[in-house]
Amino acid sequence: MFSDARSKKIILVSHCILNQNSISDGTADYPGTNESILKLLIQSNVGIIQMPCPEILSLGLDRGDIHGAEREIVTENTRIRHALEDPNSIEIINNLVKQIIFQIEEYIRNGFTILGIIGINRSPSCGVNTTSKNNQEVDGGGIFIEIFKKELEKKRIIIDMIGIKATETDKALKSIQRLIDKY
Repeated sequence: MFSDARSKKIILVSHCILNQNSISDGTADYPGTNESILKLLIQSNVGIIQMPCPEILSLGLDRGDIHGAEREIVTENTRIRHALEDPNSIEIINNLVKQIIFQIEEYIRNGFTILGIIGINRSPSCGVNTTSKNNQEVDGGGIFIEIFKKELEKKRIIIDMIGIKATETDKALKSIQRLIDKY
């Protein structure tokens, strides 16, 4: 089954890597897409799953406050993190995670390789190594990533997860290349 031209290699990326229009006001580093990362993934012949943006789907594009861009990034991210901790947001995030896990299980069941998951460090939702909390960037994961990790663990699914920063392009590309080169 699936013995055609497909690579059978998949990578999951945070929504904003492919759509900078989705991130909170005042934080976009690119007009639309992080082209360097997209080019690397395309040239590596991997399928790309763009994970849904938990912030938009929980809080809206303005993240519930049209004055977000007037604050320092980590201060605004901390406010967003608190809003994501609301039970309604957690329910939305849990449903998003279930949908992603279903896709991952389907690919694995059918012999595909999940190369990894790329998150965005400092993000209150998709941070992998760092997140925003108490008005500063701290070690730890964002709300979405932490819930995602727990569900993967429950399912006994092991997938490498890396966090990048859009402003550190060379470092990000090297980290992503390491994920790709493992397989």
